[in-house]
Amino acid sequence: MTVKKRLICGLALAFALSPAVSRAQSRLPTCGPDVLGVSRELAVGGAPQIGLKTYPRTLALEDHEVVLTFDDGPAPTTRKVLDALAAQCAKATFFLIGRNAEAMPELVRREIAEGHTVGSHSWSHPSKSLRAQNLAAAIEEIEHGDRAVQAASGGKASHFLRFPGFGDSPALLEAVAKRDMPVFATDLWASDWNPMTPERELNLVMARLRKAGRGIVLLHDIHKQTADMIPALLRTLHAEGFRLVHFVPGAKAPETRAAPAGWSSETEAFYSKKLGDGAQPARPAPSTN
Repeated sequence: MTVKKRLICGLALAFALSPAVSRAQSRLPTCGPDVLGVSRELAVGGAPQIGLKTYPRTLALEDHEVVLTFDDGPAPTTRKVLDALAAQCAKATFFLIGRNAEAMPELVRREIAEGHTVGSHSWSHPSKSLRAQNLAAAIEEIEHGDRAVQAASGGKASHFLRFPGFGDSPALLEAVAKRDMPVFATDLWASDWNPMTPERELNLVMARLRKAGRGIVLLHDIHKQTADMIPALLRTLHAEGFRLVHFVPGAKAPETRAAPAGWSSETEAFYSKKLGDGAQPARPAPSTN
């Protein structure tokens, strides 16, 4: 072997064994071609507000890239969801209700151990949205939920936040930004709060995803219909060439893309109608410049 070849091989080996590369490789499972797996990780830090159902920006996903997120767990049905994800070497993000995490810490620890990202979804998911509550009480609901999830996870959860019912407000967004909590809404939802068969739910999710071409998908691991549907969803995503992106905690805000022209917040419209004069003003559509 020439000196030049030895030098190239040595540099390649040093790069492969560097701590950053080793850590990244260790997080991505080694999977065969017949399962969905994880295409790439996307690190999220800072305090962005992401998801087109609520905010005028979302992750800069490529065509046919999808992020799976689950709300409201853990619950007994979470086990079946985790089994399905493990069978496909797939990773997701779970936004946990604090009191559920406190009641079932073994499932929180399993989510962490199997490489999923865990965030919080308030302490109790109150029926009255946080935006309609006293500001101090709403902040305590968020902080209590985050503390409970951290405790259940052994301090290994992220500080990612999803507002229950997406019920934020400018004051709450300012408060969580000071706490460096990235806020995730969603781009697509499964509407699985409505009773339906697993087959109907699969068709609904895939129709929406095919139309959008990419996006963050919201599901609920507390519902049996969803837990029953997940194996077929993962197989269908793989068969149709969708690639799974897994977001993890990072040091800085991720690259995002603006909503299309004419965008409006669906959740803002909902709360404006529900709360009437007490609702916050609608967020403006993003500039097309």
